[in-house]
Amino acid sequence: MQRMTRQRAAVSEALEDLPDFRSAQQLHELLRARGDAVGLATVYRTLQTLAEGGHVDVLRTEDGESLYRKCERSEHHHHLVCRACGTAVEIDGPTVETWASQVGAAHGFTDIQHTIELFGTCAACRAKQDA
Repeated sequence: MQRMTRQRAAVSEALEDLPDFRSAQQLHELLRARGDAVGLATVYRTLQTLAEGGHVDVLRTEDGESLYRKCERSEHHHHLVCRACGTAVEIDGPTVETWASQVGAAHGFTDIQHTIELFGTCAACRAKQDA
């Protein structure tokens, strides 16, 4: 377990205040605006440590960027993300879990893990588009 430094505490506190996913760069800019002297490399390292510990969700966007948010659920879950506004909903996926296990077993694999993110347009953004 890593020691909780002032910088790590600042990153964790910032994540507590954010309801949506943010990139490491966005989080770094927020910290600087708050007056926290935390380097970008420290932000990346802290986010990696928090992700490995299951304390933050990591979302990979369609263009490959990693976004982070304080994890709201401890059990395995997926995200449904609006392409327009970035709103993310945590969802269960029992059908996906069963399918992943079956595909792995059919090919002789065990201890199957996966990451699935679903992207679409939320109702609010769709209504704006239709207006």
